[in-house]
Amino acid sequence: MSTLKRFLKDTIIYGIAAVLPRAINILLVKLHTNTLHSDKYAENTLYFVYAAYFNAILTYGMETAFFRFFTKEKEKGKVVSTSFISLFFTAILFLFVSFYFSKEISIFFGFANEIYLQILILVTTFDTLMVIPFAYLRVTNRPIKFATYKIINIIIYAIFNLYFLLYVPYAVENTLYIPQFILYFYNTYPLVIFIFIANLIASIVTLLLLLPIILKFEFKFDKQLFYKMLTYGLPIMFGSLAFVTNENLDKLLLDKMIGKDQMGIYAACYKLGVFMTLYIMAFRLGAEPFFFNHAKEKNAKETYAKILTWFTIVGATFMIIIVAFIDQFANLLLGKEEYFQALAIVPIILLANLFLGIYNNLSVWYKLTDRTRYGMIFSIFGALITIVLNLIFIPKIGYMASAWATLIAYGFMMVISYFYGKKYYAVPYSVEKIFLYLGLAIIMSALSFIYFRGNYFISVTLILLFFGIIYFKEKNELQNIFRK
Repeated sequence: MSTLKRFLKDTIIYGIAAVLPRAINILLVKLHTNTLHSDKYAENTLYFVYAAYFNAILTYGMETAFFRFFTKEKEKGKVVSTSFISLFFTAILFLFVSFYFSKEISIFFGFANEIYLQILILVTTFDTLMVIPFAYLRVTNRPIKFATYKIINIIIYAIFNLYFLLYVPYAVENTLYIPQFILYFYNTYPLVIFIFIANLIASIVTLLLLLPIILKFEFKFDKQLFYKMLTYGLPIMFGSLAFVTNENLDKLLLDKMIGKDQMGIYAACYKLGVFMTLYIMAFRLGAEPFFFNHAKEKNAKETYAKILTWFTIVGATFMIIIVAFIDQFANLLLGKEEYFQALAIVPIILLANLFLGIYNNLSVWYKLTDRTRYGMIFSIFGALITIVLNLIFIPKIGYMASAWATLIAYGFMMVISYFYGKKYYAVPYSVEKIFLYLGLAIIMSALSFIYFRGNYFISVTLILLFFGIIYFKEKNELQNIFRK
């Protein structure tokens, strides 16, 4: 089996574990938008924004450091135990300190109820404890277990969303039996709290499933190894915080500057861009271990170059298809027409996420050369661009400013990473091909959205034309990939 074909197989396996849970999560968007007013949907958005920040801080780059040192160190068990113990103690410390000051923190973050923050603290603590067990399953190539646990997690989350948001209101209205403590929450808090409770239940069950794996770890802490991993991982943490800022600060600023209703509408339409995010996540799960494991091969750089070309081709294809059928996706996932007014952000967000995916591919150079500080610097500059552009233009053009700021920030990070990578770890990327496919995707998406929206004959023709160009340009490579 060729290296590229093996990579494709691994990516598909791990991709299922990423895509299926997120796909179910996307389907829940319609449930949330149908049962929550836009201002309450905004509260749901804020909850997960802060969850993203907490997760970045609590993992402090240890997951990527784990992959790097697991492939680098001879004593694998020491890497596993040291990384898990470090995350365990910091997570437990976070749990106790945050609960003690939960009232003050909830006021600072602007949560309507303190209990929202308390649930968030528990969820992020449990999720942190699962980072190394899940990373261990990936690095030891056990995709079936990895996928099973991920899918169980989202199924539990989905079932309890349906139960709490559909059945409980129906049961109350028709005087059917429901447990007293659930009735208490229903009568005391807004319906949005049940989304958070469903998230907590799913995290608890998943952690219990992973417990047998955790108990097999050798609980030995190597201080010297920890310092090396921390040195490698901390820049990634700051880069992750900057990335979370790029992804989420717009929601926070929109909430403060133009109100919860507009932010909720923007956040709902932003979810349509998650199709590209799913693709990037699926790719990353397979790519990250592969890049580290394959680094010592003679043809590693050529392989990385081919991977980026095909990543761009597939991502550009997703972009054209989603834009061509944007109204169908909106009807399927959003439901209420009040959310449709922000659909113009979707093509911009799709392209921004594609740029982010290319940047993640390019990041192989600073991860393999242990120059993770560059990733931190690039992400911080991207975050600064996001902050400045949002502050200047939200008062002028509303949520469109946030979409354009995201695109410009990720575009900047992509370009600067490419030029620095040429200096420290030159990979022979097919730049002309990548620009060709990106350019075609942008032109065809713009034509479809601006001039031929709803004209599916033209839109499908554009998609087929794009496929034809890919086949003409990549015919030999396609034959090599799919040859038995």
